[in-house]
Amino acid sequence: MRRFMVCAAICAILVMAAAGGATAQIGKSVSVAAGTPEDKALTDIYAATDGPDKIALLDKFMADYGKGDMELLGDQLYVQSYLAQKDYAKVYEYGDKVLALDPDNFSTAVIMVHAAEEQGDSAKLFDAGQKVAAIVTRYKAAPAPEGTAADTWSAQRQGVLKTVEGDVGYVQYALLNAAYKTTDATARAALLERYAATFPDSTYTVSAREQTAIAYQQAQNAPKMLAAAQSLLTSNPDDISMLILLADTWCNDPAHLDKAGTYAQHALDLLSQAKKPDNVDDDQWQKQVAIQKGLAYSSLGEVNVNKNRNPQAIDEFKQASPLLKADTFSYAQNQYRLGFTLAKMQRIPEARVVLTEVIGLNSPYKARALDTLNKIGGPISSAKTSKKSS
Repeated sequence: MRRFMVCAAICAILVMAAAGGATAQIGKSVSVAAGTPEDKALTDIYAATDGPDKIALLDKFMADYGKGDMELLGDQLYVQSYLAQKDYAKVYEYGDKVLALDPDNFSTAVIMVHAAEEQGDSAKLFDAGQKVAAIVTRYKAAPAPEGTAADTWSAQRQGVLKTVEGDVGYVQYALLNAAYKTTDATARAALLERYAATFPDSTYTVSAREQTAIAYQQAQNAPKMLAAAQSLLTSNPDDISMLILLADTWCNDPAHLDKAGTYAQHALDLLSQAKKPDNVDDDQWQKQVAIQKGLAYSSLGEVNVNKNRNPQAIDEFKQASPLLKADTFSYAQNQYRLGFTLAKMQRIPEARVVLTEVIGLNSPYKARALDTLNKIGGPISSAKTSKKSS
């Protein structure tokens, strides 16, 4: 998917205009007649290696012929050459010039995305990605050129859109990958929201919206997390990730216990019927389903604790335990809930075993488990734990 489109013809750069003929591009068409001085100059430019010598030839070409369509052509060649030289500032400079002359120049906008991705500049990456999306949106909505039948235009347009599919996919991937790699949760959520707004129909958009809610949860921004998650469930009531996220969020909220329980159970029902996507390997799928089931059972258990149905809660926490082993945080959370509930039921020996395990895990629940243990007799020794386990 990591690909970008550049123009390679020596005698012409052919791109598709909203008012032009059918070619495999979007933007303005520029042609150069064979045998002209411009053609000779371009032949020398294409033959030159990217670097100072090629830029010097381009400078001369622009001085001699850089008016009208030849200015657009020259600026496109600057963009390509500067990308090859990794001179990203010049790529953006000449890319902006191209887009000022031809706002629908798709290939140049994609090259600007490529430059920003190489540079690791998320702000420029998203700016360029939005330009790509806007170009495609305008092209899809463009009426048939004068003199072209509607069905002919529709077929031509579909052919061009099929041709640029790979480049659009690359742009979408580049933006989403940059968002995922953003370490600050609030900034990551903002980029993910921007992605979903820019590419609302992308195959990645549902995932981006799910990750937006999770990022806001990590940023401890409950209002935005709830808004993002509930918005997704409005459009897709069977979104398992959001059902589990909200069940976990509300399982200790007296005002939302019933909803938390309903969401957790609905997630379990969906997971029992879920089918593995073709692009996910078996081990990854089994691990994902196990953790999601474990989280749902753990939320159900906590709902029942808060409804004073402790025996049911214990059963659900115990169902969750083996499923969550692969995720230390979730496992520690569940085991703490289990140990605390056992202590609450005065099942002290069992509680001490479970809570002692929690203090051995690197998680935020270590301190809570130790505090609870100190109230019921303290941790048990390794020897006692081994004996109890045997």
